[in-house]
Amino acid sequence: MGIPPGQAVAVGSYILSQHLRGRKRYPLVLMLEPLFRCNLACAGCGKIDYPDPILDQRLSVADCMQAIDECGAPVVVLAGGEPLLHRELPEIVAGALAKKKYVTVCTNALLLEKNLHQDRPQRRYNWSVHLDGDKGMHDKSVCRAGVYDKAVAALQAAKARGFRVNINCTLFSDAEPDRVTKFFDRVVELGTDGITVSPGYAYERAPDQQHFLNRTRTKQLFRDIFRAQGTRKWPLFQSGLFLDFLAGNQTYHCTPWGNPTRTVFGWQRPCYLLGEGYAKTFAELMEDTDWDKYGTGNYEKCADCMVHSGFEASAVTDAVKRPWKALIVALGGVRTEGPMAPEIPLSNQRPAEYVFARHVQQKLSEIEEAEARAEKPVAAA
Repeated sequence: MGIPPGQAVAVGSYILSQHLRGRKRYPLVLMLEPLFRCNLACAGCGKIDYPDPILDQRLSVADCMQAIDECGAPVVVLAGGEPLLHRELPEIVAGALAKKKYVTVCTNALLLEKNLHQDRPQRRYNWSVHLDGDKGMHDKSVCRAGVYDKAVAALQAAKARGFRVNINCTLFSDAEPDRVTKFFDRVVELGTDGITVSPGYAYERAPDQQHFLNRTRTKQLFRDIFRAQGTRKWPLFQSGLFLDFLAGNQTYHCTPWGNPTRTVFGWQRPCYLLGEGYAKTFAELMEDTDWDKYGTGNYEKCADCMVHSGFEASAVTDAVKRPWKALIVALGGVRTEGPMAPEIPLSNQRPAEYVFARHVQQKLSEIEEAEARAEKPVAAA
């Protein structure tokens, strides 16, 4: 597996301590988005469809440190947008590492090579390079030719400097299992330390709505990939039970509070993928969110979701509670034949609500008010 032993032990110890304290809900990974702006416009992305005044917003270093302290999760993932567009990213990373967190920076790698000099390798620090497959697959996914080659060159440069480098790969309905397995083989040849793989989430604002996977197709795709894997050893940076879930062998409800998200809007309700409300503090997010309104079987927008940000925490928690299940997968691998686990019925899910425009307008009003206050002359004493 691609998860470093030290990180696995730290996260496992953290989970065990939460259980011993009797906590029902607790975070595992803080998803920290210090900005939304990106230098790509991927067809499957629903995270950057905002007016310029919002795309120009940034979380400060102080904002980020406060979010890390409020949340308390052992792992911090810096995402976006493109984090390398944030001028204070090195200070944010250094601050998170000083707090003894495991830190991953997700990047499309277009700016990575020229920024490597700003950081130094550490055992708790990962770069996660976005690669949605081989050259043809990835350049199609990001809607720009040549991005794959630049990303691979940056990955190799980061490895040459001694950094840990993972890749994160999102798969859509046009993914071909044999092609994906060859891509993973190539990633291993490049010396990549870990592979994170997930089906894409059907963002309502994404330009391409035709290529998202439903749950049945997701399960079959991953069964085909793991069957084609054979005896290959891929450094998958995920829990075995989550991979088993992707192949249809586990029935999990999502754990949206496992990966809480802090953005320029605030603490995002209910999860990294859905922004249907925002809390001012982490405590407010955890205590005042109606969690039962969301998830597969509860809400239409969640019907086909099998994304790691919602279900990895469910799998990890299951592994701590039932370690024999994780051991079976570790020893025998992901099952690719036979009946699949029962699916969660959708008959009682509530219909989707569309609130994006309301939140955007509210944020624009806040920005305008703040700018007006800043321009207002101060009266002479």
